[in-house]
Amino acid sequence: MHAQLERFAQRLEELDFLLSKEDIMQDMKQFLVLSREHADVAVIASRWLRYQDCQREAESAQKMLSEMSGEDAEMADMTQEEIQSLEREREQLEAELQRLLLPKDPDDARNAFLEIRAGTGGDESALFAGDLLRMYMRYAEKVGWKCELISESESELGGFKEVVLRIEGDRVYGALKFESGGHRVQRVPTTESQGRIHTSACTVAVMPEPDEHASVQINPADLRIDTYRASGAGGQHINKTDSAVRITHIPTGIVAECQDDRSQHRNKAKAMQVLVARIQEKDRLERSMKEAATRKGLIGSGDRSDRIRTYNFPQGRLTDHRINLTLYKLSQIMEGDLGEVLLGLQHAQESEQLEALEVGGLTHGA
Repeated sequence: MHAQLERFAQRLEELDFLLSKEDIMQDMKQFLVLSREHADVAVIASRWLRYQDCQREAESAQKMLSEMSGEDAEMADMTQEEIQSLEREREQLEAELQRLLLPKDPDDARNAFLEIRAGTGGDESALFAGDLLRMYMRYAEKVGWKCELISESESELGGFKEVVLRIEGDRVYGALKFESGGHRVQRVPTTESQGRIHTSACTVAVMPEPDEHASVQINPADLRIDTYRASGAGGQHINKTDSAVRITHIPTGIVAECQDDRSQHRNKAKAMQVLVARIQEKDRLERSMKEAATRKGLIGSGDRSDRIRTYNFPQGRLTDHRINLTLYKLSQIMEGDLGEVLLGLQHAQESEQLEALEVGGLTHGA
């Protein structure tokens, strides 16, 4: 591991040099690529350099302590405290470096499609789907992401039978990928006259936006493309043209549609993006199920049949069943305060990876 960390330090020097060249701004695409890599490498390299500093300072203090005479008791105590402080900092840096060196999902940095579908519970489930959509959009707003509604199927009472959102920003998929699965809600519906608590559910799927250059290849002959008149708001225009597009991938039966734009061409392009993302997600889930057969993951496969979370409104409680996390601040969470939940899931995955890899300590030169 020492050699791996040294390579990060060397790469940081190389990136500093490349980004300091006078002509770097002439190729903006290359500049952005190098800048992103510099940000990632600097986090690891800076901690590694500080780890080495702590080690040298502790060794120096230990040597000074061994050379002190018995008359320097007060100085010896101060030096011993310094050594202990440096050791604590070094242990903390070691843990951070172990996490930073864990294998990364190459899709983590990508934008994402977030799909919410109403499940059991009828109208109440559709209303809850609308609440989840609002929660995710509020969180995206808090962290500076951009949201674009791709398709929606509204229910009679104002919720959604199904809605697909595209979210653009820094590491969107990496932050939201553990949201895939079944979300259960327990509350008194607005239509309930007796005040009884009902249980209903929605399913969420988070898919990385496909890379245009590396996405799955689809045979045009395997596609059925239908156009129809969009429903919902949009004035006179929306009722006069068949601008909405539905694309069916015949071999898998996977369907994607878009009616967000007035242009049929742009709707078709967006629907194709969603279709490719769904096909890739199907492949991803099949692979993860095979992996789960040999090792049961803490976070789970993200299969929509997995019940991952319960939102209990009477108690103001959110419980994530995968990591036994319970928070009594449901109203804040529904307003987009998702940070603690998402961070807990990410830390749980890192702990699982560390356990699986049996990472050795830096002090042993692993």
